[in-house]
Formats: sequence, C-alpha cells, structure tokens
Amino acid sequence: MTRGEAGPGQIREAAVIGLGTMGAGIAEVLARGGCTVVAIEANHDFLARGLALLHASLDRAIARGRLTHDGKAEIVARVRVADTIAAGAAGADLAVEAVPESMDLKRDIFAQLDQACRPDAILATNTSSLSITAIAAGTQRPGRVVGLHFFNPAPAMKLVEVISTVLTAPGTAERLDALIRDLGKTPVNAGDRAGFVVNPLLVPYLNEAARLLETGHASREDIDKAATAGNGLPMGPLALLDLVGLDVAVSVLEILQAEFGGSRNQPAPLLRRLVEAGLTGRKGGRGFYEYGPGQAPAASPGANPPPLAGPATVTLIENGAPALTADLGRALTKAGVDVVPGPAATADGGLILIAAEPARRVLDAALASGRPADAVGLHLTGPPGAAPALAEVIVTHLTAPAAAAAATAAAGRLGLAPVTCQDRPGFLAAALLYPQLNDAARMAQEGYATPADIDTAMMLGAGYPRGPLQMIDLIGAAEVLGVLTAMHAASGDPALAPAPLLAEHAAAGTPFRA
Repeated sequence: MTRGEAGPGQIREAAVIGLGTMGAGIAEVLARGGCTVVAIEANHDFLARGLALLHASLDRAIARGRLTHDGKAEIVARVRVADTIAAGAAGADLAVEAVPESMDLKRDIFAQLDQACRPDAILATNTSSLSITAIAAGTQRPGRVVGLHFFNPAPAMKLVEVISTVLTAPGTAERLDALIRDLGKTPVNAGDRAGFVVNPLLVPYLNEAARLLETGHASREDIDKAATAGNGLPMGPLALLDLVGLDVAVSVLEILQAEFGGSRNQPAPLLRRLVEAGLTGRKGGRGFYEYGPGQAPAASPGANPPPLAGPATVTLIENGAPALTADLGRALTKAGVDVVPGPAATADGGLILIAAEPARRVLDAALASGRPADAVGLHLTGPPGAAPALAEVIVTHLTAPAAAAAATAAAGRLGLAPVTCQDRPGFLAAALLYPQLNDAARMAQEGYATPADIDTAMMLGAGYPRGPLQMIDLIGAAEVLGVLTAMHAASGDPALAPAPLLAEHAAAGTPFRA
C-alpha cells in the first residue's frame, strides 16, 4: 500500500521545522518514503542551504547507483517549502521539529504547532538531550507529543528512537513505529530520560577512553587498537570522539551527569581541556588526533615502531588460569619461541611472561618470580566469540623497559596486534568494554528497554557488529562478572559495581538473548 492509498490514521503529510543538517535529512527520509513534506524554515539562507543538502544527498545516491534521476525528481516533487509554521503545518499528520537544542526555542515552536496543526496531528521533537515531557506539558495536546530521534546522517542511519512520555496517549508510539518501518528504518521504543538508549551506553564509554589516556594507562593508538582488534568495534573510541566532536560529547555527558550522576558520566578533565582549547576533533582539524585535508588522523612519531625480532626463549608463569597459560604456551611455541614452564625463574636474565588473567594482578606473579623487573604479563584476546586478534602486554611499575620491549616483540611474533597497558584489572580491551556491557545489563534490569531493543539500538545507532547483551552471552556472564568485580574492588568506584541482573545471569548460566 502506497501512502496515497493509506488507511485510516496513516501518515501522508509531514511538516519538518528547521532545515539544518538533521532537518534536511529527515525531510529526505520522509519524502523518499512517499510522504508529502513541507520544509519550514524562516531563515532564507538556511532554507537554501538545507535544500542544497537535500539535492546533494540525492545526487550521491544516484552516483552510487541507488537512485535514478526520475526517482530523484519524484522525491523532490514531494517537498514544498514554507517560511512560517502557520503557512506550512496546517495539513500535516505529523510535525517533526529539528531546531537547535534550546528548550525556550523548542517550546516556542511547539506553541506555534499547537495553534497551526490539526487536533489529531502528532507533534514530534528530534531532540537528543532535552526533556520531551517538559515540551509536551507545555502544549494543549501532551498525549500526542513524542520524541522521534533520527541519527545523523538520517538518510543512511537505520535506527530511529521513538520516545514516549508519561503523558503519551496509547497508540501514538505504535503509529510512529509503523511509519518508521514503512520508511525502511527500525524503531526502538523507550521512555523519556536523558540520552534515550544509545547515548547513555556509548558516550560514557568514550569518556572512559579519554580518562584511560589521561591517566597514562595506555597510548591513544593502543586504546583505539584495543577497541577495534580486541573488541571488534568499527572505530576506536578516541577517533570516534574526534568524529562526533569533543564539544558534543561533553555536552551529552553533562546532561547524563545531571540526570544520573556517577563517575562514568563526569567528563574527563582532558576532554574538557581539549574543548576549552578549541580542539574539538575533525571539524576543528585537531582533537585527540590531528587531521589533514583528507581527514585521516595522523599518527604520532614513534606510534608504530619497527617490529623487533623478539626473544627466542621465554619463561612462562601461570597466574591462576591454567587454560590461558596452556593456550599462550601453544601460541608461543607455534610462533617459534622456546617456552620454559615456571612457576618461578631463579636464574638471571631472560624474559618472564606471565599468562595474565584480567581479574588478577600481574604484579603478584611478577613478585613471586623473584625477578619482577624481567616479568611482563601477556594476555591474548579478541572480539566476543572470535579468535584472539589482540595481544595485551601488561607492565607493572617494576617492569624494566627492556623487558616490556621484549614482550611486545614476542607478542608481535604471534601475528596479533600488540598493545601495552598498565597492570589494572581488565587490562585494556575489557577495561573499555565490560563497564559498557554492565551499563547495558543495568538498563535492561531497570526495564527501560528490552535486551533485543538495546542490542538493536547499539548495532544500528552506533555501528556495533553485535549488541552489548549479545556480547555478554558470547563472553559468558560469569567471566564479565568476575572482571567487573575485580575492577570495582580495585577502584572502589560504585559505577563499576556489577549490575544485579548480570550476577543473576552468571549464577543461573542463562543468556540475555534466548
């Protein structure tokens, strides 16, 4: 059924208020889906720029073979413009506000929509941070006000968060769900709280990466490498912060902090200082990385030193995980390294490798070896459910630089991506990922969104290959719980306390996703 043949209650005409980047993208999505669209923009320069964005996006689709010239003409024909809400919104079944994030501005827009739109029209805001309840309460139709959060770029991104408030009338969200599916996108339903589903899971994780860099836990390159090679994510967190905009991330964190509190939502001081210095990421030419004309991050001098040959013989010590020790020993032997089993090394000289277990300190085994300066932890890990792709080299404050370099060379012989980090529970890959998995388990526990919707939101909204609750199932809830328990004990940070629901799944051995 086309929109022209729509049944009762189906959305045929939409008004989009504000024709910036998001507004132009939303207008394109609606017009592509067969809706008549009224693009409302009071500023003529902004209107011209928004229409140019719309045409440029359609032209890119033609160039990629995803749209014909006739198809573009049909889409453009469905879009008309207006410079006032009164002139453009009267016939709309749905009005979508996409103006800047100012509560006063949005309330003014919704007051005008209240007067201009039919009583049965749905009013939606594309806000990602402001209270939709507060916006709805200021209207004469709070039951028909919702959040409709598209992701940028709207034509390409498949996720739309549909946000109901305590005032939303029954059936309103369902009607929008049907529209979103008709547009070829996937709706995820949630209630009205700061950040909705994606931002409270994604942005604190990015913030933690900045904090790990600031505290010297690992280098920027190794942090990003741990996320991609070790956790299977499409982009490292520091590079992603640069892409999103450091100022945007700080703004989101402040909103999350105001609503939820907690250390994970407190912007890392380094993040604030970079923003204060005007180093906001790609759009400013520099953030955590520097960017040239092609927008590719430039590596720092010495970030990728030439590989060393590596030691021919190592002493391998177990640290509470026999299976990890056996796997590491086999991998080293296969790489041509002569492995001498521990448990301790008494002779002088030679590298001591400790088969590191993320919930245990490397330092204890290093001290027990009698030669802590020569002892380095080595942990092989990879994306949940996949073979190891990352070799974590864990150094203590007693590790000699020569031993760290030798361990990195040994890791390189395994054909894995090596990273170096300090001796803290979780090491690097898990220290980045597991707190985010815990946040997702807590979100499910609170009933804010279903496990399926949480996973869908992170896959479609953040580009994750798997959702966080799927990752817990692949890793094992008991493993995630054990590492988080060690991280919480070492830091004393309540934000790292394992979610009770995670502990329940670990105890019962049941998956989050059946």
